[in-house]
Amino acid sequence: MSTTFGSHRFRSRISRLVGRRDAASGMRALLGCFPRAGRVVWIGVRPDRRKPLRPQTEVQAHVGVGLQGDHYSRRGNGKRQVTLIQSEHLAVIGALLAEPPIEPARLRRNLVVADVNLLALKDQRFRIGGAVLEGSGLAHPCSRMEEELGRGGYNAMRGHGGITARVIEGGLMRLGDSVTWINTAPLDASG
Repeated sequence: MSTTFGSHRFRSRISRLVGRRDAASGMRALLGCFPRAGRVVWIGVRPDRRKPLRPQTEVQAHVGVGLQGDHYSRRGNGKRQVTLIQSEHLAVIGALLAEPPIEPARLRRNLVVADVNLLALKDQRFRIGGAVLEGSGLAHPCSRMEEELGRGGYNAMRGHGGITARVIEGGLMRLGDSVTWINTAPLDASG
């Protein structure tokens, strides 16, 4: 018998696991349980479409706009204001292409983070340095990956492209900054 997230059996297991009666709060507790904080290991902005990314040591994030100096910031309030990719996936993509780990600038993502599962931050809020971002979707590869990475580049990136995010609170982000999940659930009145 398969267990689905909506089933009573699954909710009971979650409730026992986290010691709460409310399975929804139990699931929320699981979603917020990270083994450690992530960290920013690379930053890049692209001043114009189809131009190379420029590595940065820090970048200012602006609410509803994106990253200062990045061409996406001119588009205004969209869900793709910042793109993030997991550092650990650079080696996977390289291995799929029979190459060493891929250089971050080749993948056209703004931030490379290590030590945290980015997919767990999709539809969640998280802090990087002085900024708060909200994971807004998956960063699917585009056809340019064939041009950049060679034959099979698009398929090598599938499932490893990272996430997109909106800027919720502006602030400065620097190399080495922590990436931490923010609990946005309302406080339980029962304590």
